[in-house]
Amino acid sequence: MKDNFSGHAADYAKYRPTYPEGLYRYLFSLVAEKNNAWDCGTGNGQVAVHLATTFNHVLATDLSEEQLAEAPKMDNIVYRKQTAEERFSPEGKYDLITVAQAVHWFDFDRFYDNVRQVLHPKGRLAVFGYGLMQVHGPIDTVVQYFYKEVTDAYWDPERKYLDDGYTTIPFPFKEEIVPTLHIKVSWTREQFLQYLNTWSAVKHFIEQEGSNPLDLIIDDVEKSWGSEEMLEFRFPLLLRVGRL
Repeated sequence: MKDNFSGHAADYAKYRPTYPEGLYRYLFSLVAEKNNAWDCGTGNGQVAVHLATTFNHVLATDLSEEQLAEAPKMDNIVYRKQTAEERFSPEGKYDLITVAQAVHWFDFDRFYDNVRQVLHPKGRLAVFGYGLMQVHGPIDTVVQYFYKEVTDAYWDPERKYLDDGYTTIPFPFKEEIVPTLHIKVSWTREQFLQYLNTWSAVKHFIEQEGSNPLDLIIDDVEKSWGSEEMLEFRFPLLLRVGRL
């Protein structure tokens, strides 16, 4: 499993979009028992916190100590530095296992072996994430150019799973029919730029070229933003849910 985000964990927690309530309502409706949940690749803990409002016990694991340090603390969440592929002995079977914007980094076979060991027979595995954002108006052209032209060569190969809408990841489970959902955020120009700055491709560009690729589009962002203080961005939510 790769770690592309420890170096900017605080920005990741602050500027990344959050998942809609409709996603959690759907996931919670799938499992009758709500005793144990495991949020694998928890990052800054945003999903774990939502699980903790409904499940009695939540295990939240990540390979990044820096990311875990940004996670909110709750009495019924145990945060642990642990990879997705690492074998462990759970205190009980998990009714729900979630992976948010992370499964494409995993060794699929080893992680899924883990899932088979710890998922409750009536439990569910849910892997989800989001694709490239969309926005009305000229700024969308800037987004497309930045993604497809400026940063294209700097993405890790695993990014293709997101571009494919998670349809090409191996998923050897009995699948549920899932709803179509989106993430909607309203951002100022500064928040938009800060979000772009969290992209792993931007970090790779900086490491390889010694400059920030945002400098190449900053004038276009200024010209294309328009007179509104905030714009609404929509991210397609990618979701696959399965059972044993």
